[in-house]
Amino acid sequence: MATTDTAEIKDLQLHEKDTGSADVQVALLTRRINELTDHLKTHVKDHASRRGLLKMVARRRSLLDYLDHTANDRYKKVIGALGLRK
Repeated sequence: MATTDTAEIKDLQLHEKDTGSADVQVALLTRRINELTDHLKTHVKDHASRRGLLKMVARRRSLLDYLDHTANDRYKKVIGALGLRK
């Protein structure tokens, strides 16, 4: 699983050492959101982690909105590569 995620991130990098672009941040947040979602399926009463999950989802949404307004081609690439819908 980690190799697929790493490959997806490498595909979204703008250059070799890119770690902070909105594209890469969305990919990293998506990975963490998926892991936390699985955690919350077994630990239903973990409300602190649920709050963190909601904050991550909101941050990812903000980054995606930013990409949509500034670089629509990159936005579509990120959505397609990560399997996000909108």
